[in-house]
Amino acid sequence: MDYSAMQDELRALARAKDAVVLAHNYQRAEVQDAADFVGDSLGLSRQAAASEASVILFCGVDFMAETAAILAPEKTVIFPEPRAHCPMAAMVDAEGLAALKAEHPGAVVVSYVNTSAAVKALSDVCCTSANAAEVILAMPADRPVIFTPDCNLGAWVSQKTGRELILWQGYCPTHDLIQPEDILEARDAHPEAKVVVHPECRPDVTVLADAVESTSGMIRFCREDDALEFIIGTEEGMIHRLSTDVPSKRFHLVSQAVVCPTMKMTTLRKAIEALRNGGPVVSVPEETRAKALAAVQRMVEIGR
Repeated sequence: MDYSAMQDELRALARAKDAVVLAHNYQRAEVQDAADFVGDSLGLSRQAAASEASVILFCGVDFMAETAAILAPEKTVIFPEPRAHCPMAAMVDAEGLAALKAEHPGAVVVSYVNTSAAVKALSDVCCTSANAAEVILAMPADRPVIFTPDCNLGAWVSQKTGRELILWQGYCPTHDLIQPEDILEARDAHPEAKVVVHPECRPDVTVLADAVESTSGMIRFCREDDALEFIIGTEEGMIHRLSTDVPSKRFHLVSQAVVCPTMKMTTLRKAIEALRNGGPVVSVPEETRAKALAAVQRMVEIGR
């Protein structure tokens, strides 16, 4: 299908509305191609905060729009598809985290950015998949660390840093679909390719990979590595991003099952209608926003 007319319509409307259009790496290809910036959740939120635009159209899932609202409270954050919830972020709530903190007095709480503003507000520091190990290594050695919500990312970070973590038992249902046999079958089909997977994958998958990288790390690794082919273990939208950014190399999705249904809910038509209507708008109560912002800022102080 030719999406160029709708893409032009969205770009023109964004100019007229003083809006910047942000799209996550897992969005539909045609949405990515219409955006001003494409990236991971925190990188896009930083773009939102740095932009001079007064309106942010965030094409992603709910916690991402919330993070933009945390970092840029003076801007209007429009979220085109309010049903696009992140299942992993929904696996931890403030009440449950408060109860776990009570069980482990003195523990430091490190929360993945894939969490709600309310959970961030109860956390000491946030992390991304790119800097999770660095954040964990910066935590006081004499205090236990609660890591939420992704037990797969937590297990990978624990193995990488040697730090024992109290893991919240959440996970990304899409990345959890990737099985060891998917890696082995993909290697058989593409024997010259290197395997690069996301740390949200299960431990029995990450152990089989040539590299374990965040989405931004995947782009860097594939660009710099000598290999000409890569098997990619993350949501299928990343194939389009990699093919756009590193067009001289070939990319193979590890399994056709790795599709996030909520990431695909946002369409160009929904983005256009939301921007034209000025909503739905995402906002965060100020008390929650201030506490969540402190956790995000501590992460930035530690590293990237």
